[in-house]
Amino acid sequence: MATVTKENIGLLHEKLTVKLEKTDYLPSFEKTLKEYSRKANIPGFRKGMVPAGLIKKMYGPSLFTDEVLKSVDRELVSYIQNDKLDIFAQPIPVESDVRQLDVNNPADYTFHFEIGMKPGFQLPDLGKANTTRYVVEVTDDMIDKEITRLQNRYGNMKDEEAVATEDNVLNVTFSETDNTSIETEGGIKKDNSLLVKYFAEKYRKEWMGKKKEDSITASLKDAFEEKEREWIISDLGLKDDANAAEKYFKILITKVGLLEKRELNEEFFNQLYPGQEVITESDFRNKIKDEIQAYWNGQARNQIHDQVFHQLVDHTEIKFPEGFLKKWVKTQGDAVKSDEDVEKEFPKFLSQLKWTLITDKIVNENAIQVSPDEIRNFAKQQLFSYMGGANLSDDQPWVTDYIEKMMKDRKYVEDSYNRIQTQKIFDWAETKVKPTDKSISAEDFTKMVEEHQHHHH
Repeated sequence: MATVTKENIGLLHEKLTVKLEKTDYLPSFEKTLKEYSRKANIPGFRKGMVPAGLIKKMYGPSLFTDEVLKSVDRELVSYIQNDKLDIFAQPIPVESDVRQLDVNNPADYTFHFEIGMKPGFQLPDLGKANTTRYVVEVTDDMIDKEITRLQNRYGNMKDEEAVATEDNVLNVTFSETDNTSIETEGGIKKDNSLLVKYFAEKYRKEWMGKKKEDSITASLKDAFEEKEREWIISDLGLKDDANAAEKYFKILITKVGLLEKRELNEEFFNQLYPGQEVITESDFRNKIKDEIQAYWNGQARNQIHDQVFHQLVDHTEIKFPEGFLKKWVKTQGDAVKSDEDVEKEFPKFLSQLKWTLITDKIVNENAIQVSPDEIRNFAKQQLFSYMGGANLSDDQPWVTDYIEKMMKDRKYVEDSYNRIQTQKIFDWAETKVKPTDKSISAEDFTKMVEEHQHHHH
């Protein structure tokens, strides 16, 4: 009769000893050997007539080892199940000389394994946690800026005879020259479109009154201030050229235009918000304000999720079987890692493991589930957002085909499952926290989030 005994060797770290008697594995070994004799195909012998001794000599040792290890495994699994041991990963076999399992001399064998037990722990009470909901104030200035941006984006370009203001749009051709205005053989030639006010001040004056086919020759360093110069250099494909700013270009006007801002009238409002009863300018401002507010509210929710993450991770105390886990990390993967590498990787490994245990607990205690339909829907939303949010109808056959194809991709399904589950965990947590509202400006909020992310990485 096989026996399994357990002995504690560290925090949440146990050693299991499996003792096998001959009778635990011999009968099934002999049975397997017989089957082999019946089926073996060996040249020079008729099927089923191969002498048992030869079969034992050829296949015995490996079948014997298999049978012994299978029996050990069976005992281990049933012991862990019967004792309801909640373990990390799987048992690690302790190096044993597998005492030269000898098919000609079957004996009682002993095997040792180490297991790491999963700890019990309590989650913090999120209702008592100190959390803040940042309420970004939407200012008139923010609304004005957004309106101007929309007026320009939907504005109309009209052709002008000559340059008259810094707001004129110039369509130009940049041609590389030397400093005497002679075009460089095989040099850069590129079209661009820019506002007069992008030029350095001296050149803004020079453009006034100029028409189509007029040009100016200057070095990039003189023609543009640093900020504009950077994107011009990159647009000309000179990002990797250390002397790009010193290069001279002839800048030739191909067209002068002026962007007319859209007027704030009902036609414009209706184009942006069809059928939404936006009639007056104040209706329009309110609509824009709501949109900006909704954006910041979404950012504030992400920020609460971040606080929840820290509450859970920083205030949940979990003891780990570090001795076992280090051994496990060492043997995971293709090559055995050095102790140094294990020490280096371990803190990150442990914090990921902690988060996994916390989320598993939340998922189990609150029966959080993700259904295949939710994954399908997730795939569909993703597809629609790739397509630029065009209003695609759900029932087009190719949409269904795409979704079913994604559902067969195991990695995609796992990733989506995890993302939806994580979202649900945070949605659950959000119903538990009782944040205090705090007013903040958009700048301060953005700065806070950036500093926090910087501090994270």
